[in-house]
Amino acid sequence: MYIVAIGWLYVTVLMALTETSVIGGILTLLFYGLLPLALLLWLFGGPARRRRAARKNPESTRDADADSPDR
Repeated sequence: MYIVAIGWLYVTVLMALTETSVIGGILTLLFYGLLPLALLLWLFGGPARRRRAARKNPESTRDADADSPDR
């Protein structure tokens, strides 16, 4: 996933460098590069954040197991 992010940033930096004005380049980098990439990484990083939180707080999984009925 990180290789896609690096490639996307490379393309958007090159797009920003070819803009005719500095403001246009900054806006291109921001709206085509950084904001969509931050959203993508946040969305696809959700499962990893949940796993990390579950590892930090093992008693929450024990409580969930205690609430479920035995099979």
